[in-house]
Amino acid sequence: MDKIATYVDIILLVLFIIFLSIFLYIKRKNLKKEGLLFLYKTKWGMKIIDKVGKKYQKTLKFLSYISIVTGYILMVSVLYLIGKIVYLYIAYPQIVRAIKIPPIMPLFPYLPQVFKLDFLPPFYFTYWIIILAVIAIAHEFAHGIFMRRYGIKIKSTGFGFFPFFLPVFLAAFVEQDEESMKKSSKFRQMAVLSAGTFANVLIAILFFIVMWIFFSLAFVPSGVVFDDYAYSVVSVAGISAINNISVSNITYEKMLEMVNEAGLSKIQAENRSYVATKKFLEEQINTEQFILLYEDAPAINEGIEGTITEINNEKTTSLEEFQIELSKYSPGDSITLKTKTEDEAKEYTIELGENPENKDIAYLGIGFMDKGRKGLMGKFINLVSSLKDSNIDYEPKFKAGWFIYNLLWWLVLISFTVALINMLPVGIFDGGRFFYLTVLGITKSKEKAEKTFKFITWFFLFLLFVLMIFWIISFI
Repeated sequence: MDKIATYVDIILLVLFIIFLSIFLYIKRKNLKKEGLLFLYKTKWGMKIIDKVGKKYQKTLKFLSYISIVTGYILMVSVLYLIGKIVYLYIAYPQIVRAIKIPPIMPLFPYLPQVFKLDFLPPFYFTYWIIILAVIAIAHEFAHGIFMRRYGIKIKSTGFGFFPFFLPVFLAAFVEQDEESMKKSSKFRQMAVLSAGTFANVLIAILFFIVMWIFFSLAFVPSGVVFDDYAYSVVSVAGISAINNISVSNITYEKMLEMVNEAGLSKIQAENRSYVATKKFLEEQINTEQFILLYEDAPAINEGIEGTITEINNEKTTSLEEFQIELSKYSPGDSITLKTKTEDEAKEYTIELGENPENKDIAYLGIGFMDKGRKGLMGKFINLVSSLKDSNIDYEPKFKAGWFIYNLLWWLVLISFTVALINMLPVGIFDGGRFFYLTVLGITKSKEKAEKTFKFITWFFLFLLFVLMIFWIISFI
């Protein structure tokens, strides 16, 4: 399904570029270059903006307060997030190496596939263009509606295109009359500025509900997914034998020399038996005193892989069902385990081992990890992904199920991310002027407000420079 979706998506990308190129050539007289963008200005949507802005004045006045408060919450949140990211880049270079993506990287089609980010779903061009249109149009229409509510003149609406190499739809815009905007009160300006991000938050909430309903109706659980084989933390000094060769005072470097280049190596430590692969050992850090070793258990010795679907012909569509079924057996019992991967179904005949903690309990030797993410964005991703149990594999009831679900997942995530980033107190974002007006309201001094605004803008540029430096250093 993924391959078919990719091929169709690439065809759509090519057709879109051809269509857009022809359109821009025909309408070239309507294009105006401003900075790096070509702007295609129209009056599209003006009637809707006028109608909503004038008809629902009381509702919009009430929503202005919510929008401004939301703006402040997002601004504080993104400042905390930036600080957290800077700390991680400086303190944990190994995490930066694992993520691979530069700190300044626009979200473009196929980004997870290009950087092999397996923890993210695929991101197609089709997703990108649909999400960009939904987010940008909602964002700018919200600006326009609140402008009309407060009598701020609108010059035009339209779209922006990046002209280099290929014509790509980049953004929507509502162009206000700057003089009319500046003459409005600080409250009204802040309501207009925060309206776009407020709309993005509403879009995220709306499509999260849609995603929840869709997933509930379109998917069924099909099996249990384990994260890794069971392993333990072992003292390097306690290792007594590797592949039946006695050792003492072993070092990590010597251990790497003694383990097999391919396959499993048997390791004795602290009167227990473990196994490891050379790759597993090489991927570990801070290994001078302690090291991770796999339990010498049936699962890793048999090379079990994929989603576990059955134990002795009994289906295991949940972790609870799997645990109940496994508890029926004793150490030494033989079971037939069925699994599935993307390519094939497999069957294993396994003799269960003894649980290291309780030798009366049957032991397979697989592990389930807590995938809960920390931090602001981590908790948001947890929320977006909370519809699915991370240790359960789900099957769609129809072929396009995953394609649609992943589109909704990305739409929710990107909507919230855009709302956050847009409230950065930096000049190019709505949060820049929002911050300036806040300082102006507190100090009552334009000079102090302008100096503070310039300082914070340059400070964030400095932080981005620091992030890039530490990203480069992490790979040296």
